[in-house]
Amino acid sequence: MIKNVHERDLAVPAATAGGLLDALGGPDDALWPSPEWPPMRLDMPLRVGSGGGHGTIRYHVSAYEPGRRVEFTLDPGQGLHGRHTFTVESLGSHRCRIRHEITGRVDGVMRLGWPPAVRALHDAVLEDLLDRAERMLGVGPDRPARWSVWVRLLRQVTGPVFVRAVDVPVDGLLPGALDRVDATDAFAVDVADGLPSDPQWWADQILRDPPAPVVALMALHEVLVGLAGIARATGDEFATRQRTGEEVLLGADAGHLDFRAVVRREPGRVVLGTVVALRNRRGRLYWAVVSRVHPIVVRAMLARAAGGARAGAGPSVRRGPARAAGSRSASLHS
Repeated sequence: MIKNVHERDLAVPAATAGGLLDALGGPDDALWPSPEWPPMRLDMPLRVGSGGGHGTIRYHVSAYEPGRRVEFTLDPGQGLHGRHTFTVESLGSHRCRIRHEITGRVDGVMRLGWPPAVRALHDAVLEDLLDRAERMLGVGPDRPARWSVWVRLLRQVTGPVFVRAVDVPVDGLLPGALDRVDATDAFAVDVADGLPSDPQWWADQILRDPPAPVVALMALHEVLVGLAGIARATGDEFATRQRTGEEVLLGADAGHLDFRAVVRREPGRVVLGTVVALRNRRGRLYWAVVSRVHPIVVRAMLARAAGGARAGAGPSVRRGPARAAGSRSASLHS
């Protein structure tokens, strides 16, 4: 059996904290700690019968008292059976306790996964959620939770779990952008609906500030392509070629390959899709190596962009194309 509890006392009235509880799973959810973690999504406004989940964990609302309690029952077939419940309890006129409790049992593969891994990730999510509650209510946190070395290792092994591979767009600017296509992929990151809707803003956010490991990888790449006789990045590889209200098309042509990338802002997510045309033997050899690294780089850049946007750390909205910093990422293709 599983019984796992996380709670925190807050120096605010229960009704104030209850407002955060009532927005769970909706477009105005300020409590669930996304995009650091896969967002909670419900298919209807919060009420009994609403269904959804976060990441691969699925559940439905089985009880709801506005401002006080939300109970979710886990859907069958996941190896995890039971309920997880949020409550807000009054401790006086200006103090309350927010609590999350999961009770249930595990079977199948989850018997092996819960003790060493799933529980650790679950604990980290809940402590981040309680930090988020204090932050949104303006009462802390005095000592923000820190991920353990084990949690950081798990996240590195599993990758940024809120970034996932998706189907390459079949409409919009990307199809037909090249005369032929030899390689394609697309990845999406879930984002809150209240974040910017301008696709150019997201293109800049993704390309202007790549993670440090990506920057180091690009520096090494520039050295290696020079030795191989392939032109180094010029700074215009991710210049905007075309745009609509929902997406931006970027890309460049080179002697060994041509590529196009589209950044799409869709409801609840941002998609980065790529198509590549290999022009000669040098391009095919080049892509055979780069294609192994490309998904890792794209996932890392999308994750960082979403995290920066949620924290309000991203660049201001711009209308022009991403250039100088974008060339560091573009050099994967050029």
